Amino acid sequence: MSCLLDPPCLALAACALLTALVWFVRDSLKISDIDQKYVFITGCDSGFGNQLAKQLDRQGFRVIAACLTEKGAAELKTSATPRLKTVLLNVVDGKSIDEAVVFVKAEVGEEGLWGLVNNAGILLALPPTDWIQIESFRKVIDVNLLGTIEVTLKFLPLVKKARGRIVNVSSIMGRLAFGGGGYCISKFGVESFSDTLRKDMKHFDIKVSIIEPGFFKTQITNVQPIEKELRRLWSALTPEIKSSYGTDYIDRYLKAQNTSMNLLLSSKTSHVTDCMQHALTAKYPRTRYGAGWDAKLLWLPLSYLPTALTDRVIRGLLPDPAESGVTATRHSQQQEPR
Repeated sequence: MSCLLDPPCLALAACALLTALVWFVRDSLKISDIDQKYVFITGCDSGFGNQLAKQLDRQGFRVIAACLTEKGAAELKTSATPRLKTVLLNVVDGKSIDEAVVFVKAEVGEEGLWGLVNNAGILLALPPTDWIQIESFRKVIDVNLLGTIEVTLKFLPLVKKARGRIVNVSSIMGRLAFGGGGYCISKFGVESFSDTLRKDMKHFDIKVSIIEPGFFKTQITNVQPIEKELRRLWSALTPEIKSSYGTDYIDRYLKAQNTSMNLLLSSKTSHVTDCMQHALTAKYPRTRYGAGWDAKLLWLPLSYLPTALTDRVIRGLLPDPAESGVTATRHSQQQEPR
């Protein structure tokens, strides 16, 4: 107790308190002239992008929402002000991106583009790696990583003109690899691309932020399509691979996945869109935003711990396979008398 009253301890506590206060004040400072600033958001048919478009529209931003489908664009317009504009965009189609650039350029004029939010993304499933063909890797990486890169490169001149912001949606799975397939790979790539972009654009006064959501209830985390994809992959496996996992593995896998989803998925998607809004409106936006209780309290701290420990925790979310055929054969050979 006496240590707490010593001058060095008191000085250290005062410095910590002052640092926290300065950070809080600095973090709360906002930009001005929101009604004159344009923001372009990808993936606005549903989920985070759809919610962010409406949220920023209510704040007074001039929002240009990119949707994959005409239906998504029409539905978004019905719940927004006339100020919000929509454009069709497929982030894996270079021509579609070029057409969106032309549309946005005509809208923003000499003002340039204040905010570019790369939100579009897909998640097929997170199966064991040897269940997947290379085409599945390509499909996810093309959308989540290469789509983000190409959209950024083509819109960058407009962002430079406004000395604006780029907000890239990664995931907690850009810090920790939870399963096979292209999703985690793509999000690790988004992290790396964003870090490089941030350093390269600092000279031009462009700020780059990364959003790292935990598990939220959105269209891409809908359990039914994920389960359907996992069963499709399982049915296409060779008998040898199925045997190595065990004939009942798919049922145990799906049961464990549903349990984890029910435990972790949050419906409070505003936690993510509020982070996006802060990255666009704060005078000093953060480099990274962990969104969701699980991201802040579980996954981000876990990502700093020894790999052996993080592997053990993540493995604990899913069942272990049966002993592989190769291992079983080795064991039987070792037991044969010579």
